[in-house]
Amino acid sequence: MNEWISRVEPIQPAAGPLHGLTMALKDNIDLAGVPTTAGDPRNSRPVARNAFVVDRLLEAGAVPLGKTNLDQYATGLVGSRSPYGACHSVLSSEHVSGGSSSGSAVAVASRQVDFALGTDTAGSGRVPAAFNRIVGIKPSRGLVSTRGVVPACRSLDCVTVMARSVETARQAFDVMVAFDPDDAWSRRWSALPHRRPGRRVGSSPVIGVPDAALELDPLHEQAWQRTLDQADRLGDVVKVDVQPLLAAAELLYSGPWLAERWLAFGDKLDDSPAVDPTVRTIVGGGAALTAAEAFAGFDRLAALARASEHLWTGLDALLLPVTPGHPTLAEVAEDPIGVNSRLGRFTNMVNLLDLCAVAVPGPDRTDGLPFGIQLLAPAGHDYEVIDLAAVWCGEPVPEREDPDADVLLAVAGAHLSGQPLNDQLVRRGARLAFAARTASSYRMYLVDGPRPGLTPTVSEADGPGIEVEVWSLPAAELGGLLSTIQPPLAIGPVELSDGRSVLGFVCTADAADVGRDITSYGGWRAYLAGRSD
Repeated sequence: MNEWISRVEPIQPAAGPLHGLTMALKDNIDLAGVPTTAGDPRNSRPVARNAFVVDRLLEAGAVPLGKTNLDQYATGLVGSRSPYGACHSVLSSEHVSGGSSSGSAVAVASRQVDFALGTDTAGSGRVPAAFNRIVGIKPSRGLVSTRGVVPACRSLDCVTVMARSVETARQAFDVMVAFDPDDAWSRRWSALPHRRPGRRVGSSPVIGVPDAALELDPLHEQAWQRTLDQADRLGDVVKVDVQPLLAAAELLYSGPWLAERWLAFGDKLDDSPAVDPTVRTIVGGGAALTAAEAFAGFDRLAALARASEHLWTGLDALLLPVTPGHPTLAEVAEDPIGVNSRLGRFTNMVNLLDLCAVAVPGPDRTDGLPFGIQLLAPAGHDYEVIDLAAVWCGEPVPEREDPDADVLLAVAGAHLSGQPLNDQLVRRGARLAFAARTASSYRMYLVDGPRPGLTPTVSEADGPGIEVEVWSLPAAELGGLLSTIQPPLAIGPVELSDGRSVLGFVCTADAADVGRDITSYGGWRAYLAGRSD
């Protein structure tokens, strides 16, 4: 099925929430020591570093098994625009796998890996999920860093995850989401423009469905009607006008965004036989676009966004098919641009309009092929649509923390501002809340590293306490930070001089060596300054 471009030997997994889960990486995402081809065999040099998201998954215990096939430079929704061979659906050797994340979807659907990463600019993580009867989560733009990902259309690119269950996809998604200060397009949860209090599943979510026919292929239409018959299991169903969204979808391969693709990799689209001719034809059109045409595109999108924004005042999610049909490889070969263009009718607008989405299997078609549906919501409502996807699939909906919630964390050593490990906080979206001192009962000891260890004493002592900084850390990031802490340090309660209790770095009592007591310095910075004098 041509799903793999390269394979790697399994590594020993790290301890973490994904311990031992195997993963595949679309071959436009960097894995250190392996070439990132983006579907172009000329890109044969191994890369030196992992993509940011790959580092997070490895730290959480995931095990990469290799890099997967894709429509070249992530340009296509069919899975056949690759010098490494076309992929087909795991359900039919005659039908396309969907793209551009074709190999990742096939690797998951054929049970070769537990989950896989793809990218989704126009629908490339949802279309192959639909055509292979699996789950695909497309995050809000910027929630998952794209640093270390070959750009297709940088302002719209998203790293996605595919799995056979919502639960597994959610586990990976939880780890993938993190603010990356070195990615100019990265966004924090709290910065997403559409954040609003969402209703939890079980409190009658309102689900929108189109109020008019969608021009689906006959077998897709039958499966869609069966989906509508079952839609009320998600909540209260209302009909809405989706025409502004469909009009926005038509903009993706015109105006600014086609020019942005040309900017990303147009210099690679020469006359080499390694270049897919359809990709060359499509993206080559971006070279001639003018600035005036680009601004006209931005203006048209703004008008369509305004025309559709009223939808989200009354809906918790919008239910749509993923595609209008499921073409064969022969149909794509006969009309490679036209067939591909039609596949993006219900997916192209999602990133343009700053939405999040989850694709899940719907009722199968009567010929046995899968039919995919998707749930859409404004940026920042990822967990709401993931919860709804779980309900649809008959999976439990777990209790979860509000991703916007923060915890206060006191740091006293290498995580202080300006110190070597402060970056571990900043990269996780932490913000300095205030400077403080511990209660006077705390002592500071030098432990291996060297590192400072805070330890409370039984009796109250006189003194000003130890200098600390209190950082506000997104609650969802605490688990990742915990995985970086080495004994004898741990996270535990720390009492401040004003009587408040916060979490903080503490030292286990058995490591408190009185011969290495540095409490008299009053803090780690003072100790470092005194040592250097």
